[in-house]
Amino acid sequence: MSELLLRYQAVRKATMDLAAPLTAEDQVVQAMPEASPTKWHLAHTTWFFETFILLPNLPGYRAFDPAYGFLFNSYYNAIGQRQPREQRGLLTRPGLPEVHAYRRHVDTAMATLLQPPFGAVADLVELGLHHEQQHQELILTDIKYLLGTQPLRPAYLPDPCIAPTPEVPLEWVAFEEGLRTIGHGGHGGKNFAFDNEGPRHKVFLPAFELASRPVNCGEYLRFIDDGGYGRPELWLSDGWDALRVQGWTAPLYWRSTAGQWRVFTLQGEQALNPGKAVCHLSRFEADAYARWAGSRLPTEAEWEVAADHPGLAGMFGGVWEWTGSAYLPYPGFQAAVGAVGEYNGKFMSGQMVLRGGSVATPAGHIRATYRNFFPPGARWQFSGLRLAR
Repeated sequence: MSELLLRYQAVRKATMDLAAPLTAEDQVVQAMPEASPTKWHLAHTTWFFETFILLPNLPGYRAFDPAYGFLFNSYYNAIGQRQPREQRGLLTRPGLPEVHAYRRHVDTAMATLLQPPFGAVADLVELGLHHEQQHQELILTDIKYLLGTQPLRPAYLPDPCIAPTPEVPLEWVAFEEGLRTIGHGGHGGKNFAFDNEGPRHKVFLPAFELASRPVNCGEYLRFIDDGGYGRPELWLSDGWDALRVQGWTAPLYWRSTAGQWRVFTLQGEQALNPGKAVCHLSRFEADAYARWAGSRLPTEAEWEVAADHPGLAGMFGGVWEWTGSAYLPYPGFQAAVGAVGEYNGKFMSGQMVLRGGSVATPAGHIRATYRNFFPPGARWQFSGLRLAR
């Protein structure tokens, strides 16, 4: 069995493992337009392999159901029309058993295709695997949002009796000014990167300092206690409007009960852990906190240059860290030819960059050059902040 096929099977199994704790009902409901049902994630990632890899490359392969091209296309206009994003939760048919059968059908065909020599299909398979890993993270963020809306606030997994995180003092790590090189230097195989991570290029950075760790819940609580959500001078105009319209008074999933703060987690509701990195912040909240703290958010170039410094903790796999950088193309960026060219470039408007990965990001999917991006008002991702000055 080829190494690529083994990797394919491992990634596909990991997706099903994430869905395993959920009921069929859990996997159908869509709690908000930005969050998709688990069933849709299971089908969409399968549609990606069928549409971009099997149909063009496996002789004799036929689509499992031609209607699925409309139901499970996400945003690829070159492929055709699709179910509106905000209506994915209305898809009661096909049922979950049919979606599982769809996955098995495609997996069987992929096992036939993924026999050496692979040719050009290998790079597309790698793209599909990293695409599926993105959706593995979305399965967790989206189901957390759904379960957090339920009156019983059920846990995704049993409470593992998480010990409190100790509060580590914040220190500052200095970086000298100079010409630096950022961006990913190559693509394909184990050196995979998304197209928006390149090309590699030079940037000049003035001297700066980064906080040694992300902002924690105890520090953010002091911002709340100091009236941070009631002080317009701390907020960007759009952020202040979002705060008032949506009624923000604390990070998403925080609530105060009898004077005690509690936080909803994938393990259910728990007492606030002061030493844990604060997460589920919008970029507006992160920016307001940084201003309150007399600091700012780092640029994505500063973040990437500093990523491997031994004095910085929690750079990878804790919380996605908002940066002060708009999501724009690097110098010389070119989208891929064909429908897959719609993957990243078309979203370079109205989005802000986050770096570092989170606890929900699959292992092996995190790297220093990874550019995540969301609108500044997004709060349902595992997003926090690290201060710069």
